[in-house]
Amino acid sequence: MKKHSLIVSAAVLTALIASQACNQSAEKENAAETEASFTAEDSTLWKTASNIFKPLPPIEVNLESPLFKLGEKLYHETALSANNQMSCNTCHQVANYGVDNEPTSPSFDKKARGERNSPSSYNASLHIAQFWDGRAADLVEQAKGPILNPVEMGLKNEKEAVAKIKAIPEYKELFEAAFPGEKDPITYHNIALAISEYEKSLMTPSPFDEYLKGNYAALDAKQREGLKTFIETGCITCHTGVNLGGHMYQKFGLVKGPYWEYTGSERQDVGRYAVTKNEADMYVFKVPSLRNVEKTWPYFHDGSVADLSKAVRIMATTQLGRDLSNEQTDAIVAFLRSLTGEIPKHIASN
Repeated sequence: MKKHSLIVSAAVLTALIASQACNQSAEKENAAETEASFTAEDSTLWKTASNIFKPLPPIEVNLESPLFKLGEKLYHETALSANNQMSCNTCHQVANYGVDNEPTSPSFDKKARGERNSPSSYNASLHIAQFWDGRAADLVEQAKGPILNPVEMGLKNEKEAVAKIKAIPEYKELFEAAFPGEKDPITYHNIALAISEYEKSLMTPSPFDEYLKGNYAALDAKQREGLKTFIETGCITCHTGVNLGGHMYQKFGLVKGPYWEYTGSERQDVGRYAVTKNEADMYVFKVPSLRNVEKTWPYFHDGSVADLSKAVRIMATTQLGRDLSNEQTDAIVAFLRSLTGEIPKHIASN
């Protein structure tokens, strides 16, 4: 009986080894076929793209640190609003690529709306500055703005914000852990600092990042065609680097304007001029990142266009003076979809 069992076991083991060998052989054949399907043109395109764009860096935030955990809680804290119902996550929903898909976001009391579209909080730490007009130098400064804005979260001043957080008992221990050694750690600056720490973790690596790392197959043929069109059309005048934007300012209507004649905007926003009072900054805005652009509609500073294909055409016309064909537009949109990344596991698991 034992001898028979050993014979059967040996036979099963041999079959498993043979099956594994067949699978490995098939995988090698498939890999060889896939590799053979890429041309010298594909290699040239990849080399060109690698010089223009860069993959996302790894998340450098310690997700177990007291500062991160505090920031995560504060990002979702409705006590930081006048009606105790609004948080950072209301307009910058982390489960929805950091946006609310509204043209402009409603205020805490629903009686007014912000003047500009709420940009995504994802990958925001890589931007040159924050807000469409760049009025905040970094995420810490940005986090301080909406809480006190009367058409956003609506608190009267910093003291009110601090008082509301201090009134919640559990925050005492959380702030002490996040800011050890500080006599009175619950300050408005520390609230913003913690929120910014959480926001630094909002990164969305995409198929395009895998492509930039050398995996040609991460983009399908249509997307690679779109990448080529994106480059040749001149979109890379502004949309380059790790974030495909977010690193410079540009006039909306650079070649053909005024921009509102193409977008149908109801309000003529002067852009960065409102901050600098420099005539050269009239109608100038921070160039948005194109990461997750498929998911972050509606587009432009006023959310005036909801269709991505239309937005691509408007950009080509106003910024480059080019009228794209349907084929060119479709190809670019296909490429832009490769920029849709994954919601981080520490967000998706919540």
